[in-house]
Amino acid sequence: MADRQLRPGGFVLGLPIRLLLSVAVVLANFGGAAVVFVLAAWVVPDGRVADPGQVRLVNIAVFAGYLVVVTPLGLAVGRALFRLRGRGARVDPERRARRLVLYGPLRLVVVLGFLWAGAVVLFGLLNLQFSPRLAFSVAATITIGGVATCSLSYLLGERILRGPASVVLAGVPPSSRALPGVLLRPVLFWALGTAVPVSGLLLAGTTALVFRDVTVDRLAVMILGIGAAALFAGLLTTIGSARSTADPVIAVRRAMQQVEKGDLDVSVPVYDHTELGRLQAGFNTMVEGLRERERIRDLFGRHVGREVARAAAASDDVELGGEVRRVAVLFVDLVGSTSMATERPPAEVVEVLNEFFAVVVGVVEEHGGWINKFEGDAALAVFGAPVAIDDPAGCALAAARVLCDRLGDEMPELSAGIGVSAGDAVAGNVGDPRRYEYTVIGDPVNEAARLTDLAKSRGGIAASGTAVALANPEEAQHWQVGDAVVLRGRGVPTDIAVPRSRSSVGGASGAFDH
Repeated sequence: MADRQLRPGGFVLGLPIRLLLSVAVVLANFGGAAVVFVLAAWVVPDGRVADPGQVRLVNIAVFAGYLVVVTPLGLAVGRALFRLRGRGARVDPERRARRLVLYGPLRLVVVLGFLWAGAVVLFGLLNLQFSPRLAFSVAATITIGGVATCSLSYLLGERILRGPASVVLAGVPPSSRALPGVLLRPVLFWALGTAVPVSGLLLAGTTALVFRDVTVDRLAVMILGIGAAALFAGLLTTIGSARSTADPVIAVRRAMQQVEKGDLDVSVPVYDHTELGRLQAGFNTMVEGLRERERIRDLFGRHVGREVARAAAASDDVELGGEVRRVAVLFVDLVGSTSMATERPPAEVVEVLNEFFAVVVGVVEEHGGWINKFEGDAALAVFGAPVAIDDPAGCALAAARVLCDRLGDEMPELSAGIGVSAGDAVAGNVGDPRRYEYTVIGDPVNEAARLTDLAKSRGGIAASGTAVALANPEEAQHWQVGDAVVLRGRGVPTDIAVPRSRSSVGGASGAFDH
């Protein structure tokens, strides 16, 4: 609702909605009145009045005059139904507007009921002077037609007010108990749209038996006329009632299909005040929860890696500890980052690091690994944990080769060392139940870090001979194993391997020898 619509004295409905509602209700009641008049004038028994033609002319004149009077009166009263007035409009205009919209169709039907009741009294008294039998028949016909027309007007009003109802119910789940619920609604409209018109047929037959003033031909006309009206009114009411129940369910079903396809930016308008409205609101709450869950999962995945996030989400209970896994580790570290940090502004340093890490993350994920952690200007990638892959060593070696080429092509101003190792390590959660981290601990991690230090001295790649031996033959043929080197902090020598296209950087030439 616009702000101007929620001011005391203002309308809760926009002008187009008010016009559409007025036209729909007026046409429905004009149609119902015309059908009732035709039935009363030419179908129901006339009570054997002296001059049927004169009686009919009198009724036509009064009928026209009644329409001229009650039509503008009904429009004026209906217009006032949707105006914010009273203490509630000043204290809580939003709540008052919500009640006016949700109870609008019911209030409208109450007004129409009074107008139709006035017609029953007026035409009953009018025809009483001609014949009690005619007065009773006309009053009964108007009553039955009025009930059917009012029920149809309720359905039309409820449907037209769906848009405003979805606005006033936004963020406020429907909780009204005064209006008919989803179980009562079909029964109610069956009674109004079918039982009442059929009661007219029963009444016609009963009066024909009691008064015995109806010929067989006239009785057949009565049955045909009232039966046709009953079928038409019952059909319209039943269709309207069925649509009022089916439309919210269909909207939720279509939205669920979008959710099944992965589209979480979906919601359904809440315009129904029954349990169906609570179903619509519940669906929106569910999707909002899914969006929040997906946002947290995405944020969690950005921090710990998507594979770790998926493994954590799939586990019922995350425990501290780990298991021995065959993994490969890739460590990459920039050369000269300390001088870069002193020579360049901090914002520029961060921008360069982000570009560097974007390349690293892209290459590692393309080869089935995940970034375990960023350490300043370095990154540690793991292959084979937490999700096992067929060839972790081969994937890590291939990633190292591609990463070296891409860094040379996309960031030639930078120099980095890349170390690759493979073997058995413990992979699991370490820390405290209040705060833990999934990580990989073992000799391959330490060895990869030392190989990176060795590679940084030449700005290239250094892999362990063990990693090449564990890799598949297709990837191993791209590497050449050279001399063994005792790496810093280790007591046993490590066979050093480099890509064959880069053998001049290390390996067989002994460029990595200390």
